Amino acid sequence: MAPLPLDAPTVIVRDEHPQDLGGVREVLKLAFGRATEADLVDALRAAGKVLLSLVAESEGQVVGHILFTAVTIAGDDTLLASGLAPLAVVPRMHGVGVGSALVRQGVARCRRAGHAFVVVLGDPRYYSRFGFVPAEEHQMHCEFDAPAGTFQVIELRRGALTPGPALVRYEPEFAP
Repeated sequence: MAPLPLDAPTVIVRDEHPQDLGGVREVLKLAFGRATEADLVDALRAAGKVLLSLVAESEGQVVGHILFTAVTIAGDDTLLASGLAPLAVVPRMHGVGVGSALVRQGVARCRRAGHAFVVVLGDPRYYSRFGFVPAEEHQMHCEFDAPAGTFQVIELRRGALTPGPALVRYEPEFAP
């Protein structure tokens, strides 16, 4: 990761608190240009399906957010695994490492919590820097249509990605 510019604002990554909900919603709307992802996060929270929710804060304002929810392998409900979605950073903070800090801390927290792996549906050029690889390399497939190489996985517990085809399912709130 490139060093932050000397004039970059101080950013801290921390657990989401109830008072952050409005700020998180605004970050999601600004980052995606619509309310769809904000509505998804609200629905996941309301259903009690959030495993980990972190915010990036700068000068007292929420400027980034990352969410992890449970995913399952069809036919195997024994693994604790998570899906990273969504990741959002307000546009004015792009390029200064906010998203990277959220991903690194989120993945590290999932590892410490005993998660077997994390999956993400996103740009391979971005997520590969954190150790994500195309899930197809492990014969894993997403339940959603996704362009080749965009469904990715990072193994957090050695040997968790066993050989053989696997269909990864997200929480029902993610269904289109």
